[in-house]
Amino acid sequence: MSTFGLNPAASGGQCQFCHQGIGGTYYRVNESMACPSCVDRARNERAQDAPAAFVRAITAGIGAAVVGLIGYALIAIILQGWVIAIMSIGVGFLIGTAMMKASKGVGGRRYQIAAVLLTYAAVSMSAIPIWIYFGNQHHTQQTERQKLEAEQRQLEEESGQQQQRPAQRPASALSIGQWLARVALLGLASPFLQLQASPAAAIGLIILFVGMRMAWKIAAGHPFEVYGPFDNAPQPAR
Repeated sequence: MSTFGLNPAASGGQCQFCHQGIGGTYYRVNESMACPSCVDRARNERAQDAPAAFVRAITAGIGAAVVGLIGYALIAIILQGWVIAIMSIGVGFLIGTAMMKASKGVGGRRYQIAAVLLTYAAVSMSAIPIWIYFGNQHHTQQTERQKLEAEQRQLEEESGQQQQRPAQRPASALSIGQWLARVALLGLASPFLQLQASPAAAIGLIILFVGMRMAWKIAAGHPFEVYGPFDNAPQPAR
């Protein structure tokens, strides 16, 4: 798609898009002078590319969300603290900008909704790798605890107490799909779970909403307003 809607500055008697001289009639695309053929082409491109533009925008938005998730998690792991929630604004900006670049400026309500959802998903799901990382920090303590439990069971077996204990049903193993679904739900709920754990997490939740607002604003797209036609004929001398 061409660069219509990008608000270039007008340049005298030339079409700002094809850079050809303006004839007897011209239009204004936003604030830019345009010839009739370029205006017609711009209208057709925006109408024909709308479905494809949305697909491109969603694809780019998902990619930006993944990058934002990874970046948010890495910075949170390195620096720690709720102040990292400011990254939510950067994630919203990244997703909204990527979507608009992919759609070449075409935006609207469905783009905005998608950008907001992707921003929330990226920031909230970043809690999963963060939890995994810090969970591994306690791996040594968990290993020691398991070692003590194994020694206790061995003592029970030697004393004959193991036979007196009622048989326990083994815990049913979760399938990969069930595990992934639970992890995804836990990640999506993480901003509110953190709020329950600590009231200070409300600051991070507010900043997340600011990031979502940023994505919403950017995904509105560039305005495309056509004014005219106007007569370009020279005025008679008085």
